[in-house]
Amino acid sequence: MAGENHILALALRLFALLLGYAAPAGLCFGQPCEIRVAAASDLSFIMPELASQFERQSGCALRVSYGSSGNFLSQLRNGAPFDVFFSADLEYPKRLEAAGLTEGRVCEYAVGRLALWAPANASVNPASEHWNALLDPAVAKIALANPDHAPYGRAAIAALKKAGVYERVRTKLVFGENISQAAQFVQSGNAQLGVLALSLTRAPAMRQGKSWEIPPEFYPLIRQGAAILKGARNAGSARRFLEFLQSAGVREILRRFGFSPPPAD
Repeated sequence: MAGENHILALALRLFALLLGYAAPAGLCFGQPCEIRVAAASDLSFIMPELASQFERQSGCALRVSYGSSGNFLSQLRNGAPFDVFFSADLEYPKRLEAAGLTEGRVCEYAVGRLALWAPANASVNPASEHWNALLDPAVAKIALANPDHAPYGRAAIAALKKAGVYERVRTKLVFGENISQAAQFVQSGNAQLGVLALSLTRAPAMRQGKSWEIPPEFYPLIRQGAAILKGARNAGSARRFLEFLQSAGVREILRRFGFSPPPAD
């Protein structure tokens, strides 16, 4: 009897495996296909559109968590359960690659851009005042992402220094944990102006605000990269998603949300 039970158990296990391999697109071993994504906060308004398109094409859903790239880097080094990492700093996934924590090569998918932004009812107007908006007496607080672990925060500090206004506004600066939180500070009135990702200013809730794109020559390129993580439970679908990002349609969506294509090198 024990031998028969053992054979039956093996047969059931083999049958389950066969069901998994025969599963239609969108199923992984008989279960719904899901990719766990750690994404930089500058993607918080564009990623849902990309995820929706990819799910329609592949049947595979994305479960996305947003945060600062530097914090995700630390979590992933300690085994956080994600399949793909989208970083606002290309160097972070490259560090994971160098440590043997990724599958395959790092994919550079876009270059981020910066903007000054104020709410529509603000007394200052960065669209016409540019850097002078930061110096307006009505601006008591200027929000940006924490430069210690957010690439957009480092780029913002570099831009302020290059523009020659950093020392004059240094005491006004308030730091969000990530670029989305910095945007929330300005939206809520806790800051009067923000040095933000251009992609966030293109979001529906912020389009009515007053915005000025900071010329790219004021800060280093914000080169953004993605990588599949070692041990991804659905590496095949994750690879298909990174390939999907290279399509012309996705490039157009990225452009519409304020990203530039990666440099040719």
